[in-house]
Amino acid sequence: MNKEQITPKDFTKIIGAYSHGMKVDVGDSSFIFVTGQIAMDKDGNIVSEKVEEQTEFIFQNIEKILKEAGSSLDDVVKAQIFVTDMNDFSKISPIRNKYFAKSKPVSTLVEINKTVKDGCKVEIEVIAIKKK
Repeated sequence: MNKEQITPKDFTKIIGAYSHGMKVDVGDSSFIFVTGQIAMDKDGNIVSEKVEEQTEFIFQNIEKILKEAGSSLDDVVKAQIFVTDMNDFSKISPIRNKYFAKSKPVSTLVEINKTVKDGCKVEIEVIAIKKK
């Protein structure tokens, strides 16, 4: 089994023992695990106070990680979305549906107290599978 850490160049510096993404080769496929992404730019700033803009930013970062691993959002099989206010579901859902129009992954969406960075209202992690 081969493992490869995935960290696009324009992402925040990793602090601690984790990776933005991990590509794991298993047989004739690769699993790509994307750690929970929040709306924080490479300098550590929150990109917006609006949950819609945060969600768009997160999906764009997920796309970058998957691309770096040779995959795309079309390969996503599981998504977990964490929100700090369930009332934002109606704002997040259309964006989620746009990005997952082809893959239609199994999903979980839950409300949490807070994310690791104050001001971030949503966090998204995914798992993708890509044939070699």
